[in-house]
Amino acid sequence: MAKILVVDDETDLEVLIKQKFRKKIREKEYEFLFAINGVDALEKISTEPNLDIVLSDINMPEMDGLTLLTKINEQKPLLKSVIVSAYGDMQNIRTAMNRGAFDFITKPINFEDLNITVEKTLKHSNQIKETLQAIKENNILKMYVDENVLNFMGSREYESTIMANETIEATVMFIDLCGFTKISETAPADTVVTMINTYFDEMVKEIMNQQGFIDKFIGDAIMAVFRGDYHLDRAIDAALAVRHKINKLETSKNLPDFTPKVSIGIKSGEMVSGNIGSVSLKRLDYTVIGDTVNTAARFQDAAKANQIIISEDCYNQVKEAFKCHKLGDIQLKNKSESITVYEVIE
Repeated sequence: MAKILVVDDETDLEVLIKQKFRKKIREKEYEFLFAINGVDALEKISTEPNLDIVLSDINMPEMDGLTLLTKINEQKPLLKSVIVSAYGDMQNIRTAMNRGAFDFITKPINFEDLNITVEKTLKHSNQIKETLQAIKENNILKMYVDENVLNFMGSREYESTIMANETIEATVMFIDLCGFTKISETAPADTVVTMINTYFDEMVKEIMNQQGFIDKFIGDAIMAVFRGDYHLDRAIDAALAVRHKINKLETSKNLPDFTPKVSIGIKSGEMVSGNIGSVSLKRLDYTVIGDTVNTAARFQDAAKANQIIISEDCYNQVKEAFKCHKLGDIQLKNKSESITVYEVIE
């Protein structure tokens, strides 16, 4: 429904407007509000943030229409105004246009012309809103999506690739911020969000330094995937760097009782990579799934603060490059047999 503010000290205009636009009012296409001068109009504009058009006379007490145009242009530059006045000389038309009027209609009002002008002004107003919304969404998208991904989405490969699935050999890493869930239940929301974003940002830098991909943020945890040559070694390097960086962070003055620590689980092996989700909901998540992913998550659950846990087969692959300590066998959820795990020391 379009909201239109009519500003005129002639009260009979309100009756005429309601008569001439009664069908659109009845069908809830238009909603009209009325003000008797510029001062009254500014008060209504301040209380009605969703106004689409202002139709204003020029000659009014307290504040005239031309002054109102200046105020609207200063306070609500996207709000479109149309002057409806008996003073249709070129000087007034030029002044109105220079002060931001979208159009000018002379009295006595030709309501067919007014109807066309209102429709034209509404169309222009909606185009501006849609453009601004698209810019806003594009800027938000850039915050959440890597530039290379955006470029790829615009390529010919995108449509054929978007539903492609494959089995890959890779390493998955889960990093949890220990104890943060409890803090989030008592600390102010702004503090919680600011701090977790700060911690995440430090972790992400180290993961990206090792050519890792952030698969998703899960509450106060990160899931990262490493592919390509030496993916397991790079994942462990990233884990050690994340632990070192988080341990060096100073205690926040907003959370003086919280010292950030991480627990990390890593598993390398075969997994399925593809778009997982609901097509009908238009929510697809390009991710990896499978036993390797589930096991890495279970390792992270089992890890204590500052621990990096890997499986025995991963240990055998990296034992010459990293110092590790055998923790022994642990029982994982949905696993019939226990699994031997190692802690990466350095």
